Amino acid sequence: MKITFPHLGNTFLAVKALFDGLGIDYVVPPLSNREALEIGAKYSPEEICLPFKIMIGNYIQSIREGADTILIVGSCGPCRFGEYCELQMNLLKKLGYNLKFIVLDYPKDIGLKEFFRRISSIASGSDKNNFEKLRVAGFGLKIINLIDNVEKKAKFLCGYELKRGQCKSLLNECRKRAFETDSPEEMICVLKNYAGKLGKVPVSKNKKPLKIAIIGEIYTIIEPFSNLFIEEKLMNYGVSTARCLTPSWWVKDAILSPFKLNSISIRMASRKYLPFYIGGHARECVGEAVLASKKGFDGAIQIFPVGCMPEIVSKSILPNIARDKKFPILTLVVDEMTGEAGYITRIEAFLDLLERRKNNVLYGS
Repeated sequence: MKITFPHLGNTFLAVKALFDGLGIDYVVPPLSNREALEIGAKYSPEEICLPFKIMIGNYIQSIREGADTILIVGSCGPCRFGEYCELQMNLLKKLGYNLKFIVLDYPKDIGLKEFFRRISSIASGSDKNNFEKLRVAGFGLKIINLIDNVEKKAKFLCGYELKRGQCKSLLNECRKRAFETDSPEEMICVLKNYAGKLGKVPVSKNKKPLKIAIIGEIYTIIEPFSNLFIEEKLMNYGVSTARCLTPSWWVKDAILSPFKLNSISIRMASRKYLPFYIGGHARECVGEAVLASKKGFDGAIQIFPVGCMPEIVSKSILPNIARDKKFPILTLVVDEMTGEAGYITRIEAFLDLLERRKNNVLYGS
């Protein structure tokens, strides 16, 4: 068994560390890129959403390097992501690839027995004992939390740094060094080291940078290639950003959801505008917009792929929040045809709007 998985932000680091610790043979696909998208767009149904196409590209690039097993998380909700595994299996089979799919659905949807059976099928490639497997799994959870915290700190501090680009440079260096490690213990040390370095970045508390919340469909806000690296672009402009939906948030939400203890603040914030779960992360998108306005953010940017029905619903609600809270929200819809020049122009125009609005508040004009 030689296992691979699709990219989703920082998850590749945690999964790499997990497989290194377990001694499982694996292939990390190249970071999502134009070639992966072109491969996916070529073989995927035309009307399917962008995440599906990029994932197909990730798989085929890994298959070329010898991968024969694909690990993917699942969803039994109304969002078509719940059908990805079946659609992708059929598509790859038609292309002549004989692959095994391991789908990690929510335990509440498939039952604990089936969930642990699927976990066992992954661990079957390891010669570690059960105690060691649990220990390595704990390292994996620790790593995804650490790297998400490093990223969160870098993307917020960048608006206050004295030397432009220092936070971005440290974040990119951290990811590179973490990927070069050979064990979960070594990766944890690297991540802790860079968390400490970020804490020592010279900042000015007198700076008043724009603060923007990134909201929307979970894949397109977490996977940077799919959103044309919007958070890196905002870092270049000296804008502080925050994003609630992260891989570590997803893990925590999945664990707590059977007990109705997941994302309590988001559910309460969304209650007035969208009191029900309708699939995808539409309710989270609405709740995050409300919370961002309460936390003093200057605005929010919603990102989702063409045809994403849950986010189309949330998009129709966001103007009400913008009006009620006097909180500007920009919506960006992405697919394989999105042009970077027009995309950047819209972002820059939004930043200009927020800057003028912020100055009017600060100076009372």
